[in-house]
Amino acid sequence: MQRPPSAKVFVEGRYNKLSRDLPQTVFFCPDCKGHPRRRKGCARCEGFGKLTRDSVQELIGWVLGAAFKTRKNKFHGAGREDVNVRMLGTGRPFVMEMVAPKVFEVDLAAAEAEINRRNAGRLEVHGLHWTEKSRVRVVKEEKHAKEYRAAVKVERELEPAKVAALVGRRLQIIQHTPERVAHRRADLDRERWIEVLSIEKTGDLAYDVLLRTEHGTYVKEAVSGENGSTRPSLAELLGVPCECLELDVIAILDEGGARENEFGASVVVREPT
Repeated sequence: MQRPPSAKVFVEGRYNKLSRDLPQTVFFCPDCKGHPRRRKGCARCEGFGKLTRDSVQELIGWVLGAAFKTRKNKFHGAGREDVNVRMLGTGRPFVMEMVAPKVFEVDLAAAEAEINRRNAGRLEVHGLHWTEKSRVRVVKEEKHAKEYRAAVKVERELEPAKVAALVGRRLQIIQHTPERVAHRRADLDRERWIEVLSIEKTGDLAYDVLLRTEHGTYVKEAVSGENGSTRPSLAELLGVPCECLELDVIAILDEGGARENEFGASVVVREPT
């Protein structure tokens, strides 16, 4: 039976982003929007149309697109991380929607292996499997707490008593929309919870901070406070100015903060090496 030209197929899996230069979806230039004519004279992207060479969506989509014989796809992720944040642990769930494919019988295990071969050291996908359109809403709308590892620089050494008082507590914080996302997020105060799981010294005025946070928490600002836009912040509670230098997502959790996989069962999260 011939498939209609508007047919779509849906492939689900998880991805690990191992580099700090990779957005989740195509990062079109905000000035020319990647338009074929406008981008030619665009000073911001110098005619490229994008602000990064590639993205998670493109690296997966190029391989799946070749297998399904289509250049059209839509990427649906369970949230997203910043360009310079790695996605480690068991990975972030996603659904790839392949639009108007000409081929429908595809070896997903072979496609997964090819994605990983081509992108070694930058991107890994795992668990690719067939899914249904209904999973798009579930993946996009489910709320997930997360665990992060933050490399934090401080202005002076932390007081052990303040560290001990902070670790293991769930804190309620208020976050005003950060400046870095003000162009795409409503200007609001948001209440979120965070838990400080550990604070370990790694060098001169340098610490690794392990955090568990509610869905939608601005983690970098929860560390620094961003001039009082997050109250209280780790910097305020520790009594020392703090700067988040690097950030890794190390686990996607359920809404309350338990470690569960997509089927609701407990899992052992693979820690980064």
